[in-house]
Amino acid sequence: MTEPLILQVRARAGIDDVRQALTDPKALNLWLGEHSNVDLPATFEFWGRYIPEGDAPHQRVLGYDGQTLKLAWTLDGEETTTEIALTAESDDATLIQLTQSHFDFADAISRASIRGVLQTFWSLALANLVDHLEGRALTTRPDFTSAEFTGEALIDAPVAQVYESLTTSEKASAWFGYPVGIEPHAGGRFAMGGFDAGPGATVVGVVDGQSMSVDWGDAGISTWELAESDGKTRLTFVMSGFDEGNPPYAAWLGWLSGVAALRRFNEQKDWQSIWVA
Repeated sequence: MTEPLILQVRARAGIDDVRQALTDPKALNLWLGEHSNVDLPATFEFWGRYIPEGDAPHQRVLGYDGQTLKLAWTLDGEETTTEIALTAESDDATLIQLTQSHFDFADAISRASIRGVLQTFWSLALANLVDHLEGRALTTRPDFTSAEFTGEALIDAPVAQVYESLTTSEKASAWFGYPVGIEPHAGGRFAMGGFDAGPGATVVGVVDGQSMSVDWGDAGISTWELAESDGKTRLTFVMSGFDEGNPPYAAWLGWLSGVAALRRFNEQKDWQSIWVA
């Protein structure tokens, strides 16, 4: 039995505002699912193309007391448990803790079960929840009905600054919240966990100041490109070259949640990670 996945973020919003974003269907449809149905304490459902196995709602409420919501969520034939707990840190800061059972990192690598997406799925959802609460543009959500992985984001920062944060190990490690080793040239290494963690992926193409492509093996090739847009940076990104019969959704969601962090890192002068250890 695997240990539960625990993720924590801090939102610059009061607990009442966070509770509203968590329980109002209109808000949920912005940061979580395509569709939702909420009538607590009896019903909390979300489904649609942005949700794994989102053909229909597969959740039922196990408990709700106004600060903690506990759900049963059936994925790949297994009933998992999801818990979202809110803690007021001040009048304008709230800690949001997400606990999820039945996540095994091996499934994220092998793609043997859709439950392998749970870590990166919730990472993106929580990042979008915080941005929704703080009045920021949200990051592209995945489409679990499609094997076409493309997205874009407008970053309120110069191209040179964004490029440096994507290609410099120290800066990439800061916004990603995990050691990243980058050799930004064709044939260079892109090592999650840092260079000491192993050989990592391979950089297969670079246009200095503009774009980079990385070969991740079975997970395909990720490519990002930057372009100037009225003083801001338009980031476009794509993953390709994978088995479209079993797409690497966990990796794609990791890219998307990374874009949310990249935007915050480059746009906020008083940047602090939303993630709490």
